[in-house]
Amino acid sequence: MPDNKVATTAEIRSHFPALERIHNGYPVAYFDGPGGTQVPREVVDAVTDYLLHHNSNTHWSYPTSRETDQIIADSRAALANFLNAEPNEIVFGANMTTLAFHLARALGRGFKSGDEIIVTELDHHGNRDPWRSLVQERGAVLRELPMNLETGQLEIDELKGLINDRTRLIAIGGASNALGTVNDISRAAQIARATGVLSFIDAVHYAPHVLVDVKEIGCDFLACSAYKFYGPHIGVLYGRTQLLAEIDFPKLIPAPNTAPDRVETGTQNHEGIAGAAAAVNFLASLASTGTRRERLAATFDVLHQRGQSLVTRLWNGLMEIDGVKVYGPSPSHPRTPTVSFTKRGKTAQEMAIALAERGLFVSHGNFYAAMVVERLGKADEGLVRIGCACYTSEDEIERLLDAVRII
Repeated sequence: MPDNKVATTAEIRSHFPALERIHNGYPVAYFDGPGGTQVPREVVDAVTDYLLHHNSNTHWSYPTSRETDQIIADSRAALANFLNAEPNEIVFGANMTTLAFHLARALGRGFKSGDEIIVTELDHHGNRDPWRSLVQERGAVLRELPMNLETGQLEIDELKGLINDRTRLIAIGGASNALGTVNDISRAAQIARATGVLSFIDAVHYAPHVLVDVKEIGCDFLACSAYKFYGPHIGVLYGRTQLLAEIDFPKLIPAPNTAPDRVETGTQNHEGIAGAAAAVNFLASLASTGTRRERLAATFDVLHQRGQSLVTRLWNGLMEIDGVKVYGPSPSHPRTPTVSFTKRGKTAQEMAIALAERGLFVSHGNFYAAMVVERLGKADEGLVRIGCACYTSEDEIERLLDAVRII
């Protein structure tokens, strides 16, 4: 839609009260988005409105309970638009990791000793350890798809060679939260489907930067977390309708046995569910016309272009600084606007502290992607991670580069 105008960075920034914070006399620049983004007023308002005016448990015959039912239904519809799924394919939970453990436990009930699961060296442990737990619990065998140390990319061509008649699941990340690498998840899902293997996508770092389309990807399951795309701390799981209806999920006997309710345990985080929908609607509101999905597509197209410009400047600027080493694929390859680096003579924590003194908030360590950092030989000192979000400005990138030069 060529006439679909998207808000400028300055207009987007006006929605985020956190950007008004001053630290040591500096306006704060939040580069910690890969660990959790800041939240716009609209999301806070949705959470507050639920708690103040609709707070109730579900499925009862009085107004606030019916309103809660409707808010949850509306939120499933919003997240379905966000992922291009159906509302009954949307499951809410505490976070991606908890949902992954829940799914692993359910699938594991049908696994036999010797059944195999493929994970990758590039993944967050939230997409490694839930499946690793089945090694002890069910006698499963874990096989690993390696990463290329030089490029920070998966050796995707080796995937077919890992699959055999005992393979039950491929678990792969959409994008690396440590290096920014964007993986060819459509190809992985296609290989899985062609060989009768289930596919699970960790889209936690992918969904904030690439508009997910589960139909186009062709995956069986996909998980993401709303707090990575401007929402509250809550996780979202997509599962194909038939699978959600058939898998033997652990549940209480009186709980509903229809999908997606049968997957959700106990009373849910209703205010978080309301906030997750508000985050989707906020992103859609940044574009001027069209259906919610069309406005999301327009927003993501523009944010991708801006992010590509920011990460190119960041990458090139860091490469020019003496003693700095950057990791992962260059901006000419598929990647998110997230860059990790080290500085000679400084640990990652020392760099993060020095940058914070200048109002530049960055992450450091292994980001729960311990295998990645270990393979890079940085297990002890860790990496410094810079993540750009929808509110990141060009001036903030220049401030950060200047600070790294000085430090």
